[in-house]
Amino acid sequence: MDKQEIETKLKEIALNRSEAFCYNDSIECPEGRCPKCDSDDLCRSLNGVGVGWGTSWIVEHILREELTPVNLEKAFEESVRECFPEETIVGWMRFDTVDLMKNQDPVSWRCAQSEWESEEESEKTIISFDGGSTFYSRYDLESFIEEAAS
Repeated sequence: MDKQEIETKLKEIALNRSEAFCYNDSIECPEGRCPKCDSDDLCRSLNGVGVGWGTSWIVEHILREELTPVNLEKAFEESVRECFPEETIVGWMRFDTVDLMKNQDPVSWRCAQSEWESEEESEKTIISFDGGSTFYSRYDLESFIEEAAS
């Protein structure tokens, strides 16, 4: 699934979990039209959360409550650990390779992590819906969507 498909499926989940709501009359309108004022200009109501226009706020709520964002720092560390030996020996001393790299050149570490994040995003391994503030695993998103559909 690409990002657009995932967004479409998340919007469908948001629509299924919420109700059409007439803001003027403060009533749910399951038929898609307000029985009091006959308006079809309806917002959405999510039980226990609130009322708002569109579905993006519902999708944000669902993601925040039901999925765990990727811990980019931890994921990058794991990636580095897969590529390099666990320990680095300098003379008679042994150092954790990742800790050594992070502590000896934090600027280089942050640059490498940023490049790794960009690569993961371009490969669609991680996906953001808020301009890169929060990332979710594509696998977790697809699993969530499949589970919600069943």
